[in-house]
Amino acid sequence: MGKFQAKAAGKGFSFNLLATNGQVIATSEVYNKMDSLKKGVASVQANAAAAGVEDQTAAGFAKLPNPKFEVYADKAGKFRFRLKAKNGQVIAVGEAYETKKAVLAGVASVKKNAPGAKLVEA
Repeated sequence: MGKFQAKAAGKGFSFNLLATNGQVIATSEVYNKMDSLKKGVASVQANAAAAGVEDQTAAGFAKLPNPKFEVYADKAGKFRFRLKAKNGQVIAVGEAYETKKAVLAGVASVKKNAPGAKLVEA
């Protein structure tokens, strides 16, 4: 089972969602307080499993309601995802992937690992 790893980041805190193998599969923004980070983790846990996948790299893609994973290509041509909560706020992002197949595997890993992942402090 995956885990959320909280860590100090600048003047606040952030988290990484780690897969069972320890690989980082999603990261958060920087939160001012640990309590806010905990709410962010709870939001990812609640939204990840139910979120659809909006493939913005496909021509004429259908816009999905939130919560959703947005899959897109960045300026360097790499594939990325961001998880949006019901209110449309970005609550987690993925790294750059070389292929669409790989980014979709990353999304699947977040959907699998996030709901039951425990929060640990680094």
